[in-house]
Amino acid sequence: MGRGDIKSKKGKIFAGSFGKKRPAKVTQSVAPVAAEKKAAPKKAAKK
Repeated sequence: MGRGDIKSKKGKIFAGSFGKKRPAKVTQSVAPVAAEKKAAPKKAAKK
């Protein structure tokens, strides 16, 4: 287990490959809150 082991994370970093132990791209399952939530325009209070 080390740099020569392709199945380990350190081995994948050394070899420059990706797999289950070292995903190429982290996917985001939850959408950003700022994009979903938009403030509704507030009406002026009457006096």
